[in-house]
Amino acid sequence: MAKVKSIFLCQDCGYESPKWMGKCPGCHAWNTMVEETIRPEKNIRGLSSGGDKNVKQKPQSIADVKSEQEPRIPTNYQEFNRVLGGGIVPGSMVLVGGDPGIGKSTLLLQTSAQLAKKGERVLYISGEESVKQTKLRADRLEIDAKDLFVLAETDLELIEQAMSDVMPSVMIIDSIQTVYRAEVTSAPGSVSQVRECTSHLMRMAKTKGIAVFIVGHVTKEGNIAGPRLLEHMVDAVLYFEGERHHTFRILRAVKNRFGSTNEIGVFEMKEVGLEEVLNPSEIFLEERSKGAAGSTVVASLEGTRPMLVELQALISPTSFGNPRRMATGIDHNRVSLLMAVLEKRVGLLLQNQDAYLNVAGGVRLDEPAIDLAVAISIASSFRDSPTKPTDVMIGEIGLTGEVRRVSRIEQRVHEAAKLGFTRAIIPDKNIGGWTVPKGIQVVGVSTVYEALQAALGG
Repeated sequence: MAKVKSIFLCQDCGYESPKWMGKCPGCHAWNTMVEETIRPEKNIRGLSSGGDKNVKQKPQSIADVKSEQEPRIPTNYQEFNRVLGGGIVPGSMVLVGGDPGIGKSTLLLQTSAQLAKKGERVLYISGEESVKQTKLRADRLEIDAKDLFVLAETDLELIEQAMSDVMPSVMIIDSIQTVYRAEVTSAPGSVSQVRECTSHLMRMAKTKGIAVFIVGHVTKEGNIAGPRLLEHMVDAVLYFEGERHHTFRILRAVKNRFGSTNEIGVFEMKEVGLEEVLNPSEIFLEERSKGAAGSTVVASLEGTRPMLVELQALISPTSFGNPRRMATGIDHNRVSLLMAVLEKRVGLLLQNQDAYLNVAGGVRLDEPAIDLAVAISIASSFRDSPTKPTDVMIGEIGLTGEVRRVSRIEQRVHEAAKLGFTRAIIPDKNIGGWTVPKGIQVVGVSTVYEALQAALGG
């Protein structure tokens, strides 16, 4: 009989220790070490291509390995296909995370119904809802597909048996924190259960060619709950983001072995479920106030898609010694840096001003090409001088006040011209070498001072 041993596992990062500690050495969190009993399994093998332990794999030259195009299962959501890299890859495992109530189950249930109507057999495993509750949600979403099978189960062995009976091409586990394996004595949702169940599901997905989507809970910080090992095991990690009180949702890939990690998909939550937004730029700009000081438009690039978003800034005097710097949708440290550049290189006295910045629509922008729009919006609010509503700003700003070159400028300007903008203020180094679309004027600037003169007239 195998010897039973007891270890202490951190519930945040999965750090193992033979004794209890108040502070985890791995993630430095307090009171996260929980005692768990481990029974070693007898026949634990690595996952090989043939599944036979007697077959010895020999190293091959990469030039001799035949490259095969992975077949993909496309969905009716173009946004979902873009984030996945072109569709669902058979045998892949995708982890979907997001805040409670954001729409993860709705997205996966609607996608399952679309695949079932196209002839794919889909198995939807719900560990948090009964079959009747899932049916009620399906009725609300107007879903009725014969090849969509629903099961309310949390035992991994019974899930595997149901998978063998149905033989689906796509399986959804909602959620992985509710699934347990009887051989592991710890409670469902613990580090050992999540790690063991995910590993077993991954072996089933690879050996049987079934695409598996697993839903993961998130922590208060917005990260997927459980050990970081969970994200390393799967093939793709998708985050479903957005404000619960807004209708827009953004599906973002932070890891993808079959596509780019810079792609995003934009959806809108309606009464009948989620609908994809094929032109997010037009949606994000439809409520823009024309002639308001502190409002600018930037052409940001998310993966291969240019997207026009409104940036808003509010600069107001403060009577306190330390002015506030608040930013929503962009890095507040970057805002402080750009305000220091404006004060040093342009002469704007901002050290006694509170600064509040917001990206309209709940989008998060991380690329440096938005620097010029941020600086102009700050200067516009500080001087109470509005920019032209048909101007778009693109450019990165350095610490010496120079406006630096950005990538894929042609795509950004073409998107602005398509939405009716008549002037684009861009880095001088990006001028030339590409075709300027009709109806839009391109103005090249080399410094922040020149950009403020072009946008605000001085």
